Amino acid sequence: MANINKNSHKIIYRKYTSVIKYVLMALSIIIITAVLPKQTKFKYEFEKGNVWLHDDLVSPYNYPIRKTIEEIKDDKESILKSILPVYEIDNQVLQNQADQYRADFEAKWKNAGLKDDANKVLNFDTGFQILQNIYQKGVIGLNKKYQRDGAQYVISLLKNNYETQVSTASLYTQASATLEAGQELINKRNIEADIILGIIKDRISPNVIYNERLTDKIEQQAIENLSSTRGMVQKGELIVAKDASIDEDTYQKLESLRLSYEDSATRPNDRKLTLVGQFLLVSTILSLLMSFLFLFRKDIFADNRQISLILIVFTGMLVFLSLCIKFKLPSLYYIPYCIVPIIIRILFDTRLAMNIHLLVVLIASFFLPNSFEFAFLQITAGMVAIYSIKNLVRREQFLLSALMILLNYFVTYLGISLIREGTIDAIEWIKFLPFLFSVLLSLLAYPLIYLFEKLFGITSDITLIELTNTNSSILRELAFKAPGTFQHSLQVANLAEAAIFKIGGNGLLVRAGALYHDIGKMDNPQFFIENQNKGLNPHDKLPYEESAQIIIKHVLNGIEMARRHNLPEVIVDFIRTHHGNTRVDYFYQSFLKNFPEKIVDENTFRYPGPIPFTKETAVLMLADSVEAASRSLKEPDAESINTLVERIIEYKLEQNQLNDSNITLKEIETIKLIFKTMLMGIYHVRIDYLKQN
Repeated sequence: MANINKNSHKIIYRKYTSVIKYVLMALSIIIITAVLPKQTKFKYEFEKGNVWLHDDLVSPYNYPIRKTIEEIKDDKESILKSILPVYEIDNQVLQNQADQYRADFEAKWKNAGLKDDANKVLNFDTGFQILQNIYQKGVIGLNKKYQRDGAQYVISLLKNNYETQVSTASLYTQASATLEAGQELINKRNIEADIILGIIKDRISPNVIYNERLTDKIEQQAIENLSSTRGMVQKGELIVAKDASIDEDTYQKLESLRLSYEDSATRPNDRKLTLVGQFLLVSTILSLLMSFLFLFRKDIFADNRQISLILIVFTGMLVFLSLCIKFKLPSLYYIPYCIVPIIIRILFDTRLAMNIHLLVVLIASFFLPNSFEFAFLQITAGMVAIYSIKNLVRREQFLLSALMILLNYFVTYLGISLIREGTIDAIEWIKFLPFLFSVLLSLLAYPLIYLFEKLFGITSDITLIELTNTNSSILRELAFKAPGTFQHSLQVANLAEAAIFKIGGNGLLVRAGALYHDIGKMDNPQFFIENQNKGLNPHDKLPYEESAQIIIKHVLNGIEMARRHNLPEVIVDFIRTHHGNTRVDYFYQSFLKNFPEKIVDENTFRYPGPIPFTKETAVLMLADSVEAASRSLKEPDAESINTLVERIIEYKLEQNQLNDSNITLKEIETIKLIFKTMLMGIYHVRIDYLKQN
């Protein structure tokens, strides 16, 4: 009973596995529809400088014409220039400086050795009066921010809560106040002018003080009250006629109508209908995606883990786009749209990557202005991303791919700008900056691919690159324990990779599978001929059945060893299938020859299988058999190699070993030619014979 409960979830999963993918699809539709911006879409596409290709457009209602960014910027600058800086009279300055004047006068009078007589009173009163007159007029501290046309400017002066507008020319600066004091003292008799001027000079400081807080507040209020519109378009007014050129004024009217239309669609009924429309569109897009998988990638369609991964990537990109729109990202071109085709290409294939990228761009186009330009830019960039990593053999290809994507953006942006502006001088190069950031962000695909591999058990080309490194621990162990097998695996890898590259398939996968297909031989390396010393064969002392079982067991040992070292299941598949369910014919035929009277169970001499079920595993089986058999040729020549390849492959066909591998007879003929050519190269044989046939 406990076992039944323990496995009940597995039984339920297998029973409803076909339903789960549709539940996941429905969940993705709900999430995407829920997060997409709920705004109606303006149905016209237009560009400044282009011709209006639609029917005459008449205003459906009254709406204001919005100012351009440049107009708003100019208005702000103009209004800021018109605002006077606020200054205040600080009466405390005079009081403080007057007190300090008295102290300084006493000290300097005594230091000068002058007598305390009537002249002292005269000097003191004269200097004090001059100082009071200076502060009465006002000493200003000029602010460089407002000195636009020289040193003088008009200010708003607050005195006793009363505002007046005065020119800074009517006020003293510290320099002009000192000069004025000096002029007055020159005209005075019986005055110690030098001493008094020195004291006054030290006591002059601004008492007309700039009030930055109040000035900023007035400027901020003025900017907030600044109108963002200019004029109105009346209901029924012709905005643009068919075939008319869209000039600056017309473009702004159209743009204002678009914004007004999209912003005004906030009534509950409108939002509900918008939601229904988005639901229908997203459902259509995801239905097309699932149809593609069902028709062309049944292996993915049958695997709910892979379906989940694809839907996560698809949904994640659209959710991210929606968040960027919600938080008003300065440019939606900052978003790394190419990250989706890169991830899907590395984890799956080029066709699926292109299909998903097109569907993502189609949905995104509804929420960006100039939808056609956006679609053109992103579709071409996605194509470049996919093409540039079609055959991923080095990690550096990611950087090369990023550079090619950036170059594509540059060329397409330049082309679109030239069509729109008609001159290279008017191109706004600063708007190209988001594309640069987008390409840099697309490099995040690398860590995301690693994460998805671990979460969903998928093997990417990046992992295969790492597996084909012969310095990996398991391959180093193979080279040490079974050097003959290791060399055999290298030759098989070369043969299989060349063949699969010619007929179409994953060359990296074949190479990785070939390198690991015989790792099971490490347990008993001396029982395999490629590792035996001349004259020593341990099979000579064993019954044929036992020898066959030792040979067969290297497949099971290899599977166990691969899983112990956490090799991907796609690599384990090569180990399981590289002999299919063929017989170990040498020991089987030897048994029949030496014990004709005994009844033999053929399964004792037969590999457990399964037979190859992909092109890649089928090519490996053929390459393994051909390479192993070629070592038995005493004097390899063109004829013997040709005969050997034909015989080995014909035998596999007769044994039905290629029935499940989806490989064609034409492809088999191509494989034969590749094997013959390469084996002749390995054994330094002339290829004249092949040319004659």
